[in-house]
Amino acid sequence: MELNEHLQTHLIQLVRDRDPYLASAGHFYVQQYIHEQLEQWGTVERHEFKVRGKTHYNLILNLPSLNGEREKLPPILIGSHYDAVPGTPGADDNATGVAVLLELARAFAAKPLKYPVRLVAFDMEEYGLLGSAEYAAYLYQQRQPLRLMLSLEMLGYCDSTPGSQKYPPGLKYIYPNTGNFIALIGNLTTIPDLIRLSYSIRKVGTPSQWLPVFNKGLMIRATRLSDHSPFWDRGYRAMMVTDTAFMRNPHYHQPSDRLETLDLDFLVGVCHGLIMGIRNL
Repeated sequence: MELNEHLQTHLIQLVRDRDPYLASAGHFYVQQYIHEQLEQWGTVERHEFKVRGKTHYNLILNLPSLNGEREKLPPILIGSHYDAVPGTPGADDNATGVAVLLELARAFAAKPLKYPVRLVAFDMEEYGLLGSAEYAAYLYQQRQPLRLMLSLEMLGYCDSTPGSQKYPPGLKYIYPNTGNFIALIGNLTTIPDLIRLSYSIRKVGTPSQWLPVFNKGLMIRATRLSDHSPFWDRGYRAMMVTDTAFMRNPHYHQPSDRLETLDLDFLVGVCHGLIMGIRNL
């Protein structure tokens, strides 16, 4: 029940017009809210980058591993974007991803993992994955390894009607046609993690499907439409966690992407499954 309440509280604050140019007040409000929530668990860093002369920020919280500095392991990076397209309050896209990011911060600050955890709220995803591309390039230039990168991209829309789930060509013959599952999509090096995370999510009662992709997802372009793909391009092990966006959710990038369209029980199950699954990596 507590997780349900926390997620709902975050969503009430996050669901609002927040395009960085056309709804800058909402964008600033959400940015400040994320900063305040993450700051409960440690120092929040700001990774700055410029677009069209305007400074933008990725917000970063680093959480230590169970063994602290004694064991230098590469971090698990978990990211979600906090901007939204103009004219939509972006409930599913991507307030759900940010809400889960904030709850993962709470869970892993209270009980550290084997690996350090780096939580990143990306800006400017809707303008071409700009925040994540800048940050992936920065990590690559610094030669910083990652255990795994997870992009949380739309996690709260569920439709149990047969025929509600669409796919890129070919995949409909392999996967279910009912949009009631969370999808994990990763490059080939993530296959053991895809299996493990999917199992953990199913174990808490939420259906899950996983898809490994070749060649940085270039053969199935829809698999590249989130902040994991700049990490694929830099050779990192990365995956997207998603409710499949426009292949299921009719409110995608619409003014109707509102809080009341979400399935909060589904979102809670996804969050709970991710907490359990990431702990087991």
